[in-house]
Amino acid sequence: MNLREVLEKASSESLYIQAENIPVARRDAFQNESLFHLPLIAMAILMLAKGRTKPKAEEIGQLIGECFEQALAGFKGSSQGLGWSANLRIRTVKALTFLEVSGFIKKDLSTGKLEATESGKKLIDKVINSDTPLTLSLLKIKRAYRNICKERNIELELQ
Repeated sequence: MNLREVLEKASSESLYIQAENIPVARRDAFQNESLFHLPLIAMAILMLAKGRTKPKAEEIGQLIGECFEQALAGFKGSSQGLGWSANLRIRTVKALTFLEVSGFIKKDLSTGKLEATESGKKLIDKVINSDTPLTLSLLKIKRAYRNICKERNIELELQ
């Protein structure tokens, strides 16, 4: 078949090619960007910094990832270690920077631990005292952090 015959045949027949098993892109599927909302991360950091056991600044990315995996249904049973996610760590640093600049958190320079300021405590208390899904998620994150700290202490005692 030469070029003229191909063009004549193409013009006389349908221009659509039917193909099977072509995956359709889902518009409702989450992308990485939507999984790590800075306000949620900031509230989680503030929640951890308000507690009795203060997190170290250099561990906060790993801790937030572990807490999200244990506390939030969308991350439970993930085969990937969320605490090792570079995207989450970058966003955690951005959220922490925002909290420091806004005066909600301060870093103790001698211990390297994060501590909620009075305005940060007022903010997190206001959120906790409301009746919203965010409140429930933050309380689950707080419980997950407490469990992580207890597990670490048990591991240290066993050694």
